[in-house]
Amino acid sequence: MSRTARSARKTLEDRIPGGPDGRRMLLIGFIDKCGTGLWATATALYFTFVTGLDLGQVGLLLAVSGAAGIAGAPLGGRLADRFPLVRVLIGSQLLRAAALLALLTTDDYLLLVLFSAVGALPDRATNVLTKLYAARVAGPDRIRYQAINRTTSNIGWTLGGLGAAAALAVGTTTAFHVLLIGDALSYVVIAALTLRCAEPPAPATSRIAAASTDPAPTAKPSNPWRDRSFLGFTAADSVFFLHDSVLQVALPLWIVHATDAPVGLAPLLMVANSALVVLFQVPLARFGTSTEAARRLLVPLAALFAVGTLALAVSALGGRTLAIAALITTAVALTFAEMIHTIASWEISVALAPDDAQGAYLGVHGLAQSTQRFVGPLLMTGLVSAGPLAWPVLGAVLVATTAAQNRLVLRRLPEPSLSVAKVTVSEH
Repeated sequence: MSRTARSARKTLEDRIPGGPDGRRMLLIGFIDKCGTGLWATATALYFTFVTGLDLGQVGLLLAVSGAAGIAGAPLGGRLADRFPLVRVLIGSQLLRAAALLALLTTDDYLLLVLFSAVGALPDRATNVLTKLYAARVAGPDRIRYQAINRTTSNIGWTLGGLGAAAALAVGTTTAFHVLLIGDALSYVVIAALTLRCAEPPAPATSRIAAASTDPAPTAKPSNPWRDRSFLGFTAADSVFFLHDSVLQVALPLWIVHATDAPVGLAPLLMVANSALVVLFQVPLARFGTSTEAARRLLVPLAALFAVGTLALAVSALGGRTLAIAALITTAVALTFAEMIHTIASWEISVALAPDDAQGAYLGVHGLAQSTQRFVGPLLMTGLVSAGPLAWPVLGAVLVATTAAQNRLVLRRLPEPSLSVAKVTVSEH
């Protein structure tokens, strides 16, 4: 290897926090999203064309599995506090593969619902477990690590989606089986790669060093279900996660039912969303490198929510050009809201979690996204039916929620302790 190549490799390694295990976990996340991208696009179509379910049955199956998945996040967090994190993560990945492959064995509706629900539990748990691993292995650079992770994940999701599009163009039962098996194999591969990851230091052995002038930390309950301020933070985050449902569910429906924009604009806006995340998630991470900085991001987050929802209402005023311009504004504003919210949510949720129950706390926080995935699509269809005035109301709710969360974080973490950057002392 030339000196230039070694230098470039060294520079890349220095820019990715977490050492070799951190880089390996990024690869694991990339492969995971490639596989998920293969299957997610085809899921509803598989149950329709391969197993012969009607529309109502498919909707109920997806709703039940989504509801079951809500329990996956706190369950995964609790297990991570009691057992080695790497082992729990491997078990979760293998259970995802087994539940998915089980779908190939039957066309019985109740069994399909059961297998889908069982698969949803480790799927939601994996999100929390990988976040917990990153928080431990990357230490004070966790914000940058998460930004890089979201970038690689979006690339993986896009590649998987392209593969699914090619298979769906064929449209045969074999093509659907290939997508399902491809996703299951991706889980087996990442389980094998996770075996090579070292167990990260637990918070008890990864102490936070602070200036001696800092006040003693406020005692926090080790049970997140009794921690009212943390539950309030999680509830607010579940509202913020509605940006996902607006972009993925409401926007396509709104284009078709309420605007003069061409239907083909919907997938283009989704591509733009992924491209913007790839381009800007890592650069934006520098604005959330401390808890106080993350809290300050709630102000631009509120502004972006207001712009995005107002533009959505404007898009229905009439005219093709106005509709296209307003919808592009909505997509861009909510994509930046998504990126800023990710940074703030990631940092603050880790900062609020006490060392003796970090997994349990992050597991409960995972309910925010899981609940939104279940409730969000139902809410969005209702808002689309309600008409243009519904979107400013949603925007007002989002803005009010940012104000409430800002006050909550200020009360929970006093400003003097927030102003000191955290330095995690660990073996990595």
